[in-house]
Amino acid sequence: MSQFHKLAINSITQETEKSVSIGFDVPEALKATFQFKAGQYITLKTTINGNEIRRDYSLCTSPKSGNLKVAVKEVEDGTFSSYANNTLQVGDILEVAPPKGRFVFEPNDSKTKNIAAFAAGSGITPVLSIIKCALEEEIHSKIILVYGNKTTKDTMFLNELLELQHQYSSRFSIQFVFSQEDEDDAIFGRVEKSTVNYVMKNKYKHVEVDAYYLCGPEGMIHTVKDVLTEHDIDENRIHFELFKAAKPTEIESNTIADGRTKVTVLLDDETSVFEMSHKQTVLEAALDEDIDAPYSCQGGICSSCIARVTEGKATMRQNNILTDGELAEGLILTCQAHPTTSTLVVDYDDV
Repeated sequence: MSQFHKLAINSITQETEKSVSIGFDVPEALKATFQFKAGQYITLKTTINGNEIRRDYSLCTSPKSGNLKVAVKEVEDGTFSSYANNTLQVGDILEVAPPKGRFVFEPNDSKTKNIAAFAAGSGITPVLSIIKCALEEEIHSKIILVYGNKTTKDTMFLNELLELQHQYSSRFSIQFVFSQEDEDDAIFGRVEKSTVNYVMKNKYKHVEVDAYYLCGPEGMIHTVKDVLTEHDIDENRIHFELFKAAKPTEIESNTIADGRTKVTVLLDDETSVFEMSHKQTVLEAALDEDIDAPYSCQGGICSSCIARVTEGKATMRQNNILTDGELAEGLILTCQAHPTTSTLVVDYDDV
């Protein structure tokens, strides 16, 4: 199970008016702990106004770089994002959990591939890591990036992307999309069905794409995924990660039966047994019992709280991550799972 480590901030770079990248010093003794795959994220933990805050942010560097760096875009009423953009300074200490995540790119230089990535806004962060890794470690693979923003000044990592395009001019192509600015060689609008069709069926129709990586708001991801599958792209070639999910449909109280469940939680080789209401999620109940269960977003977007049900049953109100095969194997997002049987055994260690 993930442990948090205190790391000092060694750099803060203003990427746009509303976003910063934050780099961390990783002591030699923790280098192996913080090795990562392109596309993974780290969980940051701190206390703000007396409240413990945890947030996941994707790494924006390549694994070979040796740099641990994330990007944080300030959002309206965002407790941590506002703190990161306006208060954090070089030398400050944050608690950081080791890298994790399932939206990953693993290079194989023995195979030449064509990769297409679709990103919007801060969804560029893990995609940038994937792009850098592919360019550095698959020396013949080619990459197409479709990147949507409001304007050029809102575009995170704009100069870094242009430098990569210049450096790898024969292997890396970018199609910018701006919704509030008309720029030469850019598409005016959003990353929508017509955008995907233009890029994949016209501009790059000669390219046979082997893998697609999508990151951004839920609506964009579903649109791109739907268009690709309409064109008979195998879903196994489409990889995606949500940065912001649509608001989940509230579960009406009458759809969850009143009742209580005896729950056994296995975590870090320790066993805890308690009773909980069916109205609570497994994660909520575990935290109420002072069990240090892993979590971050609590919205069914990240994979921090995954566990395996080994006895009993639970139903999830939202699932943006687990595949049908993983559900069949008993995996659940504990932040979304309500017990439906009188007993339930949940194993955080067996994932």
